[in-house]
Order: sequence, then C-alpha cells, then structure tokens
Amino acid sequence: MTEVLPKNRVANIFAKQIIRSATSVGANYRAACRAKSTADMVAKLAIVEEESDETLYWLELIAESNLLPADQLRPHWSEMNEILSMTISSIKTLKNKSPRTRK
Repeated sequence: MTEVLPKNRVANIFAKQIIRSATSVGANYRAACRAKSTADMVAKLAIVEEESDETLYWLELIAESNLLPADQLRPHWSEMNEILSMTISSIKTLKNKSPRTRK
C-alpha cells in the first residue's frame, strides 16, 4: 500500500510510520506467542494493541490528507480493526484466566 502513495514529503513520512507500526504488530505478536508467562503475553499483546491502533491512526491521516482514495484504504482499515478486536479479546480472556493479572 505504501508504494502507491504519492512521492512527496508528507506521504513519505506517513509511509515510514505506517511501515514501522504495522510491522511492529507482527513482531510483537510473534513475541507474545513465545511469552514465558501469562503476564508476559498480556504485556506483549498490549503492545500489539497499541501498534494496531497507531496503524489505524496513520491510515486515517492518509485518508484525511487525500493521499489515497478511501476505497483503497478500506481493506487495510478492516484488517487492522480485526487484528485490534482479536487482540483486545485475547487480552481480556488472558486477564480473566490468570488470577495474577486480574484487576
């Protein structure tokens, strides 16, 4: 998706940020899968949640700046929202199962 952004300063900044936050989602999810404890997994999934939300933010800025049409962004928006929803659900489930992480 970032390859089709216009070649200008603002688009380049948005592209770098979205690449950073979106790839961080995958890297931190992988780390969560290898967590040594439930608390560690919850902490890593919290990073996935933050980075997913940040990616949504950059997608919003791209749309609001009219750098790409909304129909081109919609699939990426949907995928990030799904990832965010699943991550939040996983965090809630893990917190409810682990007495140490309950609030």
